[in-house]
Amino acid sequence: MSRIIVVGAGINGVTAAIELRKRGHEVVLVDPGPLPHPLAASTDISKAVRAAYGADEDYTALAERSIKLWRNWNEEFGTELYHEVGVMFVRRGQMEAGDFEYESLKLLEKRGLKVARMDTPQLWKRFPAWNSELYRDGVLEIEAGYAESGSAVATLIERARSAGVRLYEGRFAALDKIGQRVNGIVLQDPHFKAVIPSEVDESRGDTGQVISKDPSTSLGMTPIAGDVIVMAVGAWTPYLLPFTKNFFRATGQPVFHLKPSEPELFAPERFPVFGADITTTGYYGFPINRDGVVKIANHGTGREMPPDSPERVVTAEEEKSLRQFLASTFPSLADAPIVYTRVCMYCDTHDGHFWIARDPEREGLIVAAGDSGHGFKFAPVLGEIIADAVEGKDNPLLDKFRWRPEVRAGTATDAARSK
Repeated sequence: MSRIIVVGAGINGVTAAIELRKRGHEVVLVDPGPLPHPLAASTDISKAVRAAYGADEDYTALAERSIKLWRNWNEEFGTELYHEVGVMFVRRGQMEAGDFEYESLKLLEKRGLKVARMDTPQLWKRFPAWNSELYRDGVLEIEAGYAESGSAVATLIERARSAGVRLYEGRFAALDKIGQRVNGIVLQDPHFKAVIPSEVDESRGDTGQVISKDPSTSLGMTPIAGDVIVMAVGAWTPYLLPFTKNFFRATGQPVFHLKPSEPELFAPERFPVFGADITTTGYYGFPINRDGVVKIANHGTGREMPPDSPERVVTAEEEKSLRQFLASTFPSLADAPIVYTRVCMYCDTHDGHFWIARDPEREGLIVAAGDSGHGFKFAPVLGEIIADAVEGKDNPLLDKFRWRPEVRAGTATDAARSK
């Protein structure tokens, strides 16, 4: 049995911690908190869960398996974390070979999944909120939907605690290899060590809640040595691990929550999760939730920034762009009040694929990052993939997600992302 230190309790970190604990390892999960962390990409009301991935068979097969496991989680946890309301990707023109939507349709049909082609007026009558004069073709993936992401992370954190993962929630500090203090994690060659404050309130039943001093000044830090440290810190990766800046780019994407005046138009049975000519516009969204909110966001190039940047706010230009999109696509939503905005952070890789790999130059370090804005749907299987990387097990996906500094910017392969 090894001691594994997992840094970051977002979806990568918490699922990895649970799986590694299941495999018999001693697991310490470290996060500055509060949990779920309010700045984490996972902390949101919804994330799309779909198998439509253009012609990419790896992600399609992995998503197909994930959807089955999402259903199992609903039963296991006794709550509806996953809502199977369908996912629809549509275009303004007719689909053609090479289009994300066309290739998705063909691959989903090949795998025997339930789909419908959105190319007749009769089909469009099911979705009255849409401007069917503008959107004429696409694919409706029937057995797909969305996950309540923030609730899912909170549920999994409690599962980790009950499974025996030691969770340290609080501020912690670190030293780099030349002894300089950095904000967040300690990197100390040849082995990596997480450093947390030594004052732990044992009266709390060793829950891992940390009473800490300011990490910039505290000397009362106790290093916890581990055989392996898994860095699962999302968009913080290029800032906490500066040597990864050549591999990762942290980008912010605008997210809007709106209150429609005609909520019945956006009920799940009339308004599935959607991507609206997404490779051109970047816009995708979700049906109305129990709070009466319709969420619409953008999956595009984004703005580069650290996760705690003061610029992490939706701009007037981004809101103007949204209004223009709504006026043409969902006329009844064009003037709906915006009740909340946030900037969702991506950890982008140059090719858009995840990065789950051992650092060949730093013994004991695994980096599990590079979500590139499409990782959450794979929550039920991410832990297994990361645990295989930790244990050095064969997994064909680990070649796709390998350590690959040779990949250069401009080679992105996410067929569903606007450029």
